[in-house]
This record gives sequence, structure tokens and C-alpha cells, in this order.
Amino acid sequence: MLQTISADKITLYDLEQRFGLIESDEPGFFEEWQTDLPTLTIEELDRLVRVRTAYSNLARRSLLESTVKLAVVSPLLDLSGLFFPPFYVSTEEEVEVIVDSHDLVVRGRMDVLVLKEQFWVLVIESKRAELSLKVGIPQVLAYMLGAPQPERPVYGLVTNGSNFVFLKLEQQDVPTFDRSREFVLETDHDLEMVLRIMKRLAERSL
Repeated sequence: MLQTISADKITLYDLEQRFGLIESDEPGFFEEWQTDLPTLTIEELDRLVRVRTAYSNLARRSLLESTVKLAVVSPLLDLSGLFFPPFYVSTEEEVEVIVDSHDLVVRGRMDVLVLKEQFWVLVIESKRAELSLKVGIPQVLAYMLGAPQPERPVYGLVTNGSNFVFLKLEQQDVPTFDRSREFVLETDHDLEMVLRIMKRLAERSL
């Protein structure tokens, strides 16, 4: 019998059991968030100060997902170059993932999808500020499993506005993922690191 599950209800255990997903233990599997990161200009650093200030102002009240995208995600997409050709940004993109046995369908809408032609460069899921990133990681991985070019790596970003985790998925053999450390907006230089990683991923995808 065909079973349908919403992506925001899926767990890492589900992805492991139904999709065969494993987490890499190889140090070099996801080196893109650690090496060859570009430096930031004075103008980019000044813009990040404004992002922090805006977030601090908004965080005094409950931050909705839409506000997170507006105040934090949008400036990062702009500064990293992902708003500009050859990239294209789509929002609320519907995704359907079917396991090989065709007995399970995962459906959901990702918050932001960055494409280059039909190649998914970055899948971004934003959550309310009160929510842990653990809620969004399985959801983003489920979307990434639905990428139209499984022979190429796909990257993900989960954020609640103040915390950020990057993900990488490869599907050539066994679906394998790894994650970055968690970055915190209020921690010195972490927001700069987030932007540097996004710029690195954009450059790698050109």
C-alpha cells in the first residue's frame, strides 16, 4: 500500500530505514565548509552588521519563518551572489520523493531552492526562531533526496535565523550526507563564516 508522509514529519531514522541514507564518517567528505573559503570585503562585513542589528530588533518578538527569510536569508543570498545569474531562486517549491520500492511518498514544500539550470545548488529551510535545527535537518535531507541530478552533490542550509547548519548529500552509490558544525549569529565571526561558506558553494557551482 502506498504511504504518504509530510516532509516536516519525517525523521533521520525514517530516512535511514526507507532511503538507505547514511552519515559519512570521512573527514574530507564535506570539506567545502572548511577550506578555501573566500575573504569578505569591508562592504560585506558592514552589511552583516546590519543583518545582526535587524535580527536583534526582530528577535525581541516571535520570529516567523517568513520574517527569518526576509531579515536573514535574503541578505545572505544577495551577498553570496546566489540571487544573480547563472543562479535562480525559487520559493515554496513543491517536492515529491519516492523510495525505490514505490511504497512511500514524501511530499513537502521547501522554503528556498537555488538552481543553476536544473541543478539544485542549495536547499534552504527556515524555521521559527524558537525551533531547534534538529527539526529541519531531516526535512531538508528529504528534499535533497529528490534532486533531479543525483549524480551531482547537493547542499542544504537549515536556519532559524540565529543558528545555521550546512548539509551535503551525494547519491552516486549509497545516499550519504554530512553536516557542518552549527554556527550561531550571536557568536563572533560565525555569521561571517556562514556567508563565506555560501560564497564558496556558489563559486564551486559555477
